[in-house]
Amino acid sequence: MTTYRRLTAALAVGALLALGTPAAPRPASAQPAAAQPVAPPTTTPFATPSTDSCPHRETPPPAIDASEVPVAGSTAPVPVPVPDAPVGGDELGACGVIVADGAPPVPADISATAWTVSDLDTGAVIAAKDPHGRYRPASTIKVLLALVALDSLDLDTRVTATAEDAATEGSAVGLGMGGVYTVRQLLQGLVMASGNDAAHAIAGQLGGTERAVEAMNARARELGALDTRTATPSGLDGPGMASSAYDLAVIFRAAMEDPRFAELAAAEEVPFPGYPKDPSKPDNPSRPDQPGVPVNPDLPLNEDRPGFTLASDNALLFRYPGTLGGKNGYTDDARQTFVGAAERDGRRLVVSLMAADVLPIRPWEQAARLLDFGFAQPDATIGTLDGTAGEKRDETDEPSATRSATPDPADVGSDSALAAPSGGAYPGVDDSADGAVRIGVGVVGGIVVLGLILLARRLSRR
Repeated sequence: MTTYRRLTAALAVGALLALGTPAAPRPASAQPAAAQPVAPPTTTPFATPSTDSCPHRETPPPAIDASEVPVAGSTAPVPVPVPDAPVGGDELGACGVIVADGAPPVPADISATAWTVSDLDTGAVIAAKDPHGRYRPASTIKVLLALVALDSLDLDTRVTATAEDAATEGSAVGLGMGGVYTVRQLLQGLVMASGNDAAHAIAGQLGGTERAVEAMNARARELGALDTRTATPSGLDGPGMASSAYDLAVIFRAAMEDPRFAELAAAEEVPFPGYPKDPSKPDNPSRPDQPGVPVNPDLPLNEDRPGFTLASDNALLFRYPGTLGGKNGYTDDARQTFVGAAERDGRRLVVSLMAADVLPIRPWEQAARLLDFGFAQPDATIGTLDGTAGEKRDETDEPSATRSATPDPADVGSDSALAAPSGGAYPGVDDSADGAVRIGVGVVGGIVVLGLILLARRLSRR
């Protein structure tokens, strides 16, 4: 009977614990550890990673594969230099969320580690998160390749695809060896379907992969996209590959100024050519009753491939009213990336995302929420896409809004110096010999005042 009572008591205690009934207090030394929150999945984060400490100021996050290992006999390139002053304005030197004073709450469910929202026409940056942090661009860098191609190639030039074009790694529009395509069609495959095969063929027209990459990097520098260095024409990861959310917006804005690119980006679908069968392989056509299934299952299909309808893979284009176009990208190291633009009531905005994920919402939905956020702020300005460094900006061009973000601990900006107008003359000062004394006194006084201002600014910062 005693055993039965003990068993019954044990079962009762177990039931109470299972129902959440508190048990008798234990000695402090025997208290269980506090319950820890369940960590979210590491493969698809549900929250935006914090960047307040500027972890990617110089380089992207560590690679998770061997895509950036230099080939034998070469070394990895050094990181792209960080400008002395933030390109686009001092406010853009912060690494956390940057918004204008009085801005509404930042949209929820944005998993992108870095992003920007800007005015496509004026260049005003409306809001951003880690705008100059370095990340991998993936296929969004194809916009830069398109810019170079549009500047250098005749769109009506006919190109015969090679076996190397057709065998290019990654996403493909479907080029086939011996297929004949115009440069315009290759650009359609590049922008609409993110074809790495199209990127390889375009690079061939620019003199080869190495020369195409050099031209892309030179074009980025011309645009003031100083966080960008591409390693491949297609956006596949490689040693030294880097860009930023700010740079993607700058590059896309420049591309949209070309009506030919705007037409490519806005196209929902276009006809695309097929290609002939490989003459070096034995004939093995489809079964008459099952097209696409080879007659001989032991041999690869070898027959003429008909043309097809090419559709854009930009989901925002079909789901967000007013979308003007965009370019998405993905690699294992870059994660989800996107840059695109939309128009509402005559106002055009560009949004960029880097190091995003598909949870809690898809990248196109994140872009849509950020566009809504931007359209709700007609006058907000925290910087500019025009590529001017913050400390060099004219004082009369100071944005009306200030950043509301954690101060950047790695701020490398310097105090600007007062400068005379062109020619060295100051308005209201006598340049004749009789005014030499007054000029000397004015210059000395200016130096003293400047020193006091700099001292006050340093004390204020401290």
